Amino acid sequence: MARQVEVFTAGCPLCDEAVQLVNELACESCEVTVYNLSEQREKTGIEKAKQYGITSVPTVVVNGKIVECCVRPQVSNEALKAAGVGQPL
Repeated sequence: MARQVEVFTAGCPLCDEAVQLVNELACESCEVTVYNLSEQREKTGIEKAKQYGITSVPTVVVNGKIVECCVRPQVSNEALKAAGVGQPL
């Protein structure tokens, strides 16, 4: 059984680096699929990203689980306000 590796990107240079790293590390036991979420025709990738709870890219999922280095919280109103966004200087 192959290891399922899914890479979710936006087609940007930072995402390209993540794809390159995954491809360099992948072995014959890895089945790598790249989903470019910025392409409107990529409905499968968008649905899978929603299913996994992905809120930012690049994100790598291995066997259905987001890799620890890719777990990031969603941009939130509270975090932005805590950083001073929307508050006069």
